[in-house]
Amino acid sequence: MSGRLTAKPLTAAAFAPYGDVIEVAGAPDKMINQGMCGRHHDRAVVDFGPDGRAGISLFDAKARHLPHKVDMVERHPEGSQAFVPVSGVPMLVVVADDDGGAPVNLQAFISQPGQSVNLHRGIWHGVLAPLGAPGQYIVVDRIGTSPNLEEHWFKEPFTVVAD
Repeated sequence: MSGRLTAKPLTAAAFAPYGDVIEVAGAPDKMINQGMCGRHHDRAVVDFGPDGRAGISLFDAKARHLPHKVDMVERHPEGSQAFVPVSGVPMLVVVADDDGGAPVNLQAFISQPGQSVNLHRGIWHGVLAPLGAPGQYIVVDRIGTSPNLEEHWFKEPFTVVAD
């Protein structure tokens, strides 16, 4: 299994099978802080399983460029994982469906300014890939003692190109 993937703009509808797009869209759900702050409430489903807890980490990732080689994807069976860009650099998000423990039907998305993602528990995904410049991210994911990483290496890599 190898091939060419065309990266599409990241939209909530297209990304829904894999996770949540976290972004400000529409009017706030509620005004707080004496009417000076709009709260866009509960934009992602975080899931850390019965034996985990939420952790907040900072990631500092090197720049990637298109075309981009995808030779490995990973998943976290025990918890969701959210990536919130701090530096404003777009990121390439590669995700895949699962077929009996193997990733299939890879999809590639490019985030827009103001977008973050939350990958649902067990979703195959590529590595963190800021496009064009290094990127810093706040990552909210599961902290626990049980194993929470599975990797799948492709015999033939995929190449992601721009739309």
